[in-house]
Amino acid sequence: MTSPEKDPEFENLLVYLRQSRGFDFTGYKRSTLMRRVCKRMQSLNIESFGDYLDYLEVDPEEFNYLFNTILINVTDFFRDSSAWEYLAEQVLPNLIKNKKSSDQIRIWSAGCASGEEAYTLVILMAEILGAEEFRQRVKIYATDVDEEALNQARLAVYSAKQIQTVPDELRQKYFEIVGNRYIFRQDLRRSVIFGRHDLLQDAPISRLDLLVSRNAIMYFNSETQGLILARFHFALNDAGYLFLGKAEMLSMHSSLFTPLDLKNRIFTKVSPINTRNRLLVMANSVDDKSSSRLSRNLRLRDMGFDTAPIAQVVIDNNGTLVLVNEQARNLFALSPKDLARPFQDLELSYRPIELRSLIERAYTERRPITLTNVERYLSNREIQYLDVRITPLQDTDTSFLGVSIAFHDVTRYIQLQEALQRSRQELETTNEELQSTNEELEITNEELQSTNEELETINEELQSTNEELETMNEELQSTNEELQTINSELSDRTTELNRTKFS
Repeated sequence: MTSPEKDPEFENLLVYLRQSRGFDFTGYKRSTLMRRVCKRMQSLNIESFGDYLDYLEVDPEEFNYLFNTILINVTDFFRDSSAWEYLAEQVLPNLIKNKKSSDQIRIWSAGCASGEEAYTLVILMAEILGAEEFRQRVKIYATDVDEEALNQARLAVYSAKQIQTVPDELRQKYFEIVGNRYIFRQDLRRSVIFGRHDLLQDAPISRLDLLVSRNAIMYFNSETQGLILARFHFALNDAGYLFLGKAEMLSMHSSLFTPLDLKNRIFTKVSPINTRNRLLVMANSVDDKSSSRLSRNLRLRDMGFDTAPIAQVVIDNNGTLVLVNEQARNLFALSPKDLARPFQDLELSYRPIELRSLIERAYTERRPITLTNVERYLSNREIQYLDVRITPLQDTDTSFLGVSIAFHDVTRYIQLQEALQRSRQELETTNEELQSTNEELEITNEELQSTNEELETINEELQSTNEELETMNEELQSTNEELQTINSELSDRTTELNRTKFS
């Protein structure tokens, strides 16, 4: 039987998965990976990896079932409760104590699956800080490669079985019962940012105080673990903590992390290392093939900077332009010849806004400076609006390496805002006209109602007059009958007189 490490059909399957869906499983342990793929193949009665690749080509929906089999989302609230207890009692209070009351606290839950781990972090931090301070200070990033699991995590809806490990007091405090489902508190849910992230391919989230990745890196081989842990090292602040799963030891990577509590798998970052040494750590932790991959990743990083959708330039601490990406070159008519030139000699340093004083301010205040809606007049008399952010770049010894200046074109947003404002004004005008029309209709209705009342009165008067006329008619009829009687009597008398006269 062909070794799992060298099975050509299996390797072709991994290449196909990477090319067709962007999932690179080449860093996973071959034995574990092959066992899971075989499990999926058995459920379909497929015997060879080549046949399974053919099946994937004709049935795209099979990708979801395969990924769910490979990316086993085993998670729970307060999983391994003793470790979470140590984190809550020893690590988090110390983390908070070492931060200023105005400082933001940044936490990353890497491989968050369906969100239980991230919401456990929310509960612990909210218990220590209180809900109000938590909302103001804490930002939790929760990432995974499984979109289906992320969608479930974003909903924050769980069954009674899923939250049975949450203590009753906390369950009542942080969950709302709707039917037979439990929904996590929405005001605290907003502090958690969920997103797809591949630990191997995507840049790590930086400036972290706590990085939680429990039983995620155990599925990767040794060389890949080295790359991931080097990224974790880069992502953490110098006083940051790394919280791993029970099966993860880091015995081969002591140059990056040292155990704070080995039993509970909580580590601290080894003293800061400069960029050169960090790259050496990443390269030396793997073989030649991985070193080549690291070099390729560095080139990818440079390409990623150059092709970023936002214009960006980097100026070193001597005031020299050292980096310009493609967007910035196109936006400000810069060229590679401008690199290594003093920034003050470039038109960009003072137009569309005076940047030199802002750079000094960023250095002095040691924080990013942001300006919004900066107007830039173009040659065709159009106005472009830019959001400008000047970010000081500090080395590990807190000295400044330079600044990064990003220019975000917000012209479209401004135009949309103006269009929205015009629409609102038109809507207000229309509303006022409708209100005026409504008032006129109300007045007309009142007039019609008054007219109707008058008509009713007239109708009553006409009815009364009609009754009087009927009475008069009856009286006239009675009088007429009397006259007829009198006339008849006169006629009879006349006849009698005539008869007497001629007799």
